[in-house]
Amino acid sequence: MRRAALPRGLYAVTDSTLSGTDLVQHVAQAIQGGAVMIQYRDKGTDAGRRLWEANDLQMLCQSLRVPLIINDDIELALQCHAAGVHLGKDDADIGPARAALGEQAIIGVSCYAALQPARAAQAAGADYVAFGSFFVSPTKPAAERADLELLRAARAELQVPIAAIGGITPENGRALIDAGADLLAVISGVFGATDITAAAQAYAVLFD
Repeated sequence: MRRAALPRGLYAVTDSTLSGTDLVQHVAQAIQGGAVMIQYRDKGTDAGRRLWEANDLQMLCQSLRVPLIINDDIELALQCHAAGVHLGKDDADIGPARAALGEQAIIGVSCYAALQPARAAQAAGADYVAFGSFFVSPTKPAAERADLELLRAARAELQVPIAAIGGITPENGRALIDAGADLLAVISGVFGATDITAAAQAYAVLFD
């Protein structure tokens, strides 16, 4: 899958407080609600558990034809045969990730609140770029803030899909889409909800 085939819609990012069977069930509910891409995000140090969970998520996502992206960990993405990897500023460069995962892998890059890193990521072969935090986020409350003007400037200049992240709700998400976001990356707004399927649907319909 290359950039032309990337879907638009809800990009559900897993909550690291979830694990095991609960994690897989909750991701299945998010996909049922309309999530078009899943990111497995876990900063824990238990490599065995992370591989087990990533394998289970990959089996689920593959069966439902939804790409699974692994946060930060190229080796884990390779081990579980995920669709791709998402890289932050302290992670490996795009070149090594592409060499390890292959030409068909989806490689996303966090660009935070600046356009220049996104230009560089696109030139290096990224399949999508991510900006944020756009709003106060419970996951990263001290994160640098991006704004709609950045999103508009990025949409006018870049050819790759753009993901927006950080404190996104169904109420504020439409403005991000109108400004150029192709994907809304959401953690607590989906996985912190009592009804995960309904929560995912509330984001998915913004793209209708």
